[in-house]
Amino acid sequence: MYSLRTCGNILKRHLKPSCKYGWTSIRPQQTAAIVAKESFINGSSSNYVEEMYASWLENPNSVHKSWDAYFKNVKGGMPPGQAYQPPPVLGQPSSAVATTISSPTAVDQSNINEIVQDHLAVYSLIRSYQIRGHRKAKLDPLGILQADLSEDIPVDLQLAYWGLGEKDMDKVFQLPNTTYIGGDKNVLTLREIVNKLEQTYCNHYGLDFMFIPEKYKCDWIRKKFESPGSMALSREEKRTLLARLVRSTGFEAFLARKWSSEKRFGVEGCEVLIPAMKTIIDVSSDLGVESVVMGMPHRGRLDVLANVCRKPLEQIFTQFDPTLEASDEGSGDVKYHLGMSHERLNRATNKIVRLAVVANPSHLEAVDPVVQGKTRAEQFYRGDSQGKSVMSILLHGDAAFSGQGVVYETFHLSALPHYTTNGTIHIVVNNQIGFTTDPRYSRSSPYCTDIAKVVDAPIFHVNADDPEAVMHVCKVAAEWRAQFNKDIVIDLVCYRRNGHNEGDNPMFTQPLMYKRIQKQEQVLNSYSKKLIAEGAVTKDEVQEEIAKYEKICEEAYLESKSERKQLRNRDWLDSPWKGFFPKNYQMAPIKPTGITMDKIKHVGKAMSTPPEGDFKTHGGLKRVLRGRAELLQNGYVDWAMGEALAFGSLLMEGIHVRLSGQDVERGTFSHRHHILHCQEKDKLLYCPLNDLSEDQAPYTVCNSSLSEYAVLGFELGFSMTNPYALILWEAQFGDFMNTSQCIIDQFISSGQDKWVRQTGLVLLLPHGYEGMGPEHSSARPERFLQMSNDDPDVFPPEGELFEASQLKHSNWQVVNCSNPASYFHVLRRQMAMDVRKPLIIFTPKSLLRLEAARSHIDDMLEGTSFQRVIPDNGPATANPEKVRKLLLCTGKVYYELLKERNKRGLDEDIAITRIEQISPFPFDLIKAEQKKYDNAQIVWAQEEPKNMGYWAYVKPRIMTSISNAVDVVYVGRATAASTATGNKHQHILEQETLIDEALQ
Repeated sequence: MYSLRTCGNILKRHLKPSCKYGWTSIRPQQTAAIVAKESFINGSSSNYVEEMYASWLENPNSVHKSWDAYFKNVKGGMPPGQAYQPPPVLGQPSSAVATTISSPTAVDQSNINEIVQDHLAVYSLIRSYQIRGHRKAKLDPLGILQADLSEDIPVDLQLAYWGLGEKDMDKVFQLPNTTYIGGDKNVLTLREIVNKLEQTYCNHYGLDFMFIPEKYKCDWIRKKFESPGSMALSREEKRTLLARLVRSTGFEAFLARKWSSEKRFGVEGCEVLIPAMKTIIDVSSDLGVESVVMGMPHRGRLDVLANVCRKPLEQIFTQFDPTLEASDEGSGDVKYHLGMSHERLNRATNKIVRLAVVANPSHLEAVDPVVQGKTRAEQFYRGDSQGKSVMSILLHGDAAFSGQGVVYETFHLSALPHYTTNGTIHIVVNNQIGFTTDPRYSRSSPYCTDIAKVVDAPIFHVNADDPEAVMHVCKVAAEWRAQFNKDIVIDLVCYRRNGHNEGDNPMFTQPLMYKRIQKQEQVLNSYSKKLIAEGAVTKDEVQEEIAKYEKICEEAYLESKSERKQLRNRDWLDSPWKGFFPKNYQMAPIKPTGITMDKIKHVGKAMSTPPEGDFKTHGGLKRVLRGRAELLQNGYVDWAMGEALAFGSLLMEGIHVRLSGQDVERGTFSHRHHILHCQEKDKLLYCPLNDLSEDQAPYTVCNSSLSEYAVLGFELGFSMTNPYALILWEAQFGDFMNTSQCIIDQFISSGQDKWVRQTGLVLLLPHGYEGMGPEHSSARPERFLQMSNDDPDVFPPEGELFEASQLKHSNWQVVNCSNPASYFHVLRRQMAMDVRKPLIIFTPKSLLRLEAARSHIDDMLEGTSFQRVIPDNGPATANPEKVRKLLLCTGKVYYELLKERNKRGLDEDIAITRIEQISPFPFDLIKAEQKKYDNAQIVWAQEEPKNMGYWAYVKPRIMTSISNAVDVVYVGRATAASTATGNKHQHILEQETLIDEALQ
């Protein structure tokens, strides 16, 4: 006799996808007999047979003929053990197979059919509760809305649907092995079964998890909730829960009294959020977590900072003082956008835990991938490959969770090898409304959390006015994350007591809801009464706890008002870099970024030599590697080798390098090839930059999912963790950054000003006009330059520290390197600076293989540095006073101007100077160029239309550099709405006109 599990496996091996239920046409018939006997004789029906029988009742033709005969025989009265008829031997009559027994063979056999059918019905009922019980759960604290947007109770949760009724309620049924409601008992009456199912699946939480394909995970969840007594809290746990509710509620009440007209986006209506988060952290800490990275929207942020992270209350209250000015750098941000990082003792586990809340703008879900990247980085640098010591918690609003595409993009990263954080706990603060929009008009899915099903994350819906139900759900969620390293969602169904913010009037748009809210008892009051009635606490103890926290708040308020208290933006830093700035830091010139010839040769050899042994390298790639070796032997490098030398030399200096983006391993333009693939063995890969030396730092190069928004946010988060790492994100084409604009605008360009957050993140954006049309020509340099903070009308103080000072005070760097040496140096300068600033690089496409764009290795040797401006080095420099025109340009257009100038014999009349660093603008070097060619007309030449590209940015800065001595002339395309033409002939004509006008 086979076991039931074996039978189930046999069934799975004989699936027939074309059938309604897949498994209903199983062959051979022997499998049917095995499962039938196990199911009906032993009373341990598998899910497959239950559903097959239900399908057969609906349509006998939906199952294989052997099953049809079996079910007919059983229904006709034949005992289950005899109902199976073996298939006929080949060549013999087969009438027995389809024959049904019209009458029982013994007196008691008439009851067997009823018993079998009743058991099948009960088993199906149990399964229906497990699958759809959440649709009937009492989730809304207000009792007026349905969390799933439907008031209908699924028909399969009704006894009549399965042919059951009051007459069956006291019958005893054997329980299937797919439920734990019986505890130690394997039989219960139907009344007990229904009561336990109602209590488990239809009370104050709804469990949405049966879509998960792995049965053992479903069993794990069932056991956590179905087992008798699993939800019970001890007396001490209840008292702790109450104390946390006192703090959550008391904090909001204190703010409301002291600053009644201030927006604070309080958590009233979901006060249970604070004890919920603390429970998750307690359980996770007990399971080994040492660091928790959190991201959240503005609602409840101040309460979370105060009572989850335990940020000093006086620092929070100081933010409410409008008379204080920041005593340190940065513009700051509104208080409900700020983050923090704090290390404290977790009193529940007596362990130290680090808590960080990442600062976030009003773009509600934008912080999600940033948190994931920061979490992944912490795990990486700790060597925590399983996420046992570092985890993330993400809070969401209901409308944003279902409406913002970055939520899906972030979920999509959750299991990717180079992006997984080994499970995130998502908490949806489900207000049941989006600002003023009814959920029936803001989403198409039944629940706001349905998007989480794409990664098979279990979803626990819970009524936020039942604190004990919330605590149990949070415990299980933390245990799930630790057990399976997968995401999980807690849907806290609640309400907003004060509308969108404290100054909003929700009665304009939701009158019925807010009439009900006005009558809704505060959860602290209702839970206090419950515990007092149980004898867990006394009324005096509750009042004493409330008064104690009130005193704490008052003392902190007085401290915040003291004369010595200052408003410091640095107090809200979410990613502090300890030891990055030495004590008594004094600014110094940027060190040279060149490297030794030995290092160039060593890295160059690694990047131009195919792996040895059984690794079969593609023939075309062998030619590429040989070409690299020959080029190096002749003393030159191309773009790919210049990049590899920068990466390799940093790795050998102990600097971790991570390059991420779409197709970055090979490179969009098939130039990089940092990962070599064996042509004969799957998953056999070789990364030469990870094979440089035994003590080198690791190199991570990883193709990303087809996402820009989430992946760029992820890499930003990764870069925030360690200042001694070079983190790069490459767009497949520069214009692909369009779909990540929120991260660029809200985090990268302004993060240091708003949140005192530094990052050395590098963006590689392929840019250049090669006739590829409007979509793949421009990386939109005008956008980055418009957001640069250097003043066009102010010439910075000149001197030895000019470059370093400019970089220190800039919000980012924008460069367009024209050769590999320039690219090499600017990458290494990221680590040579005393500060960390984002770096935007407009990388080339056609220049990747242009012979004229190669660099000599002498330009990368020790003592060399990044050149912000590369002056003309031709005949024009011999007699600069005779030069009639000074062409200023950046990027690829230089080579076209150079080629045509030399072709026309104008190399003594026209000087061409390349600006490699556009922002911060090299005022000092442009001043020197103008002084050198003081008789020359100054012309700015660019490929981009006049209203795009660099012109609007560079013109006023050039004028400031030359003290308005002469005018600056524009040469380039006319203004346009589209970045480029899609017509190849038109493109060539425009380019020729541009070159001709520049050289006239």
